[in-house]
Amino acid sequence: MRPFLAFRALRALRQLSICALAMGVIVACGGGPVASTPAVGTSTAGVLCDYSSSVFNSSPSVNATATAAWTCSASKRVLSGNGLPDHPVGTFPNSGNPNPIAAQSVSFSGPLSPALGAAAVFLNGPRGTGYVLNGVKMEAGTGGMATCNNSGSTCTLTGNVGAWAIEALGQTVFNFGLDVSNGHVQPGGGYHYHGVPKGFVDRLGKGASMTLIGWAVDGFPIYARYGHSTPADANSPLKLMSSSYRLKAAPDANRPATALFPMGTFLQDYEYVAGLGDLDECNGRTGVTPEFPNGIYHYYATDTYPYLQRCVKGQL
Repeated sequence: MRPFLAFRALRALRQLSICALAMGVIVACGGGPVASTPAVGTSTAGVLCDYSSSVFNSSPSVNATATAAWTCSASKRVLSGNGLPDHPVGTFPNSGNPNPIAAQSVSFSGPLSPALGAAAVFLNGPRGTGYVLNGVKMEAGTGGMATCNNSGSTCTLTGNVGAWAIEALGQTVFNFGLDVSNGHVQPGGGYHYHGVPKGFVDRLGKGASMTLIGWAVDGFPIYARYGHSTPADANSPLKLMSSSYRLKAAPDANRPATALFPMGTFLQDYEYVAGLGDLDECNGRTGVTPEFPNGIYHYYATDTYPYLQRCVKGQL
């Protein structure tokens, strides 16, 4: 049921072409980056290939040492860690999230020389779309496990009861128990982010700068909020990146009543409009960054929908 739900939800993004569904992954057959396409196989070798962190987190919900280590082989970027956040977190369990934080066995590898694919790949579910440098997973959507039926009479945050996918952020009807870092906890104890990992960004202390915070599953870098106003010009002023998504002017057919669930409650309430903002349908673009002065395709965590990339442009 989950792949079908994901297909129904993503079909509502009208600016995308027909999609093919396979193995729980939705492949969009259209769309493209706002900026130009970089050369295939952009090397990220030498950038944070020896990043490691071991931080005791005294938050009562953690009270343990958070560890993460990134290394690079000839072809892969490899992460190992325990998935614990290295910054203050909210109280877990809480009224909206009944799960305590527990250490995980985090193991991930992605390409060291990522290459753009022929189409955007939408990822839905617990796999996530990337990892913050501290080893905590990024998972923007709710993975088909928070849904409502057509009438809105039945909704759940823990199962599939209908086609309407509830958003974790940007709505006030449902309480997901998120903390100030836009994180909460899965049933297995895994802490993860649904939006900008504020606690980690604050811990880096770089302010309004272009800050690399993690790596997507396709190997391209992820930055927090700020990018250059002219993508190819490192001397252009920094600005808050704006996404190219907006709320639809009218709800889709068979949607639960907006009187009960205002627009923005469901994934299907949003649409992508190419060129509306700075970023493409995957919340990314091509441009120069401090780590890649010759330019590279990269993603952004933004303060507005989709918050984190819902799809990846690189080959998987």
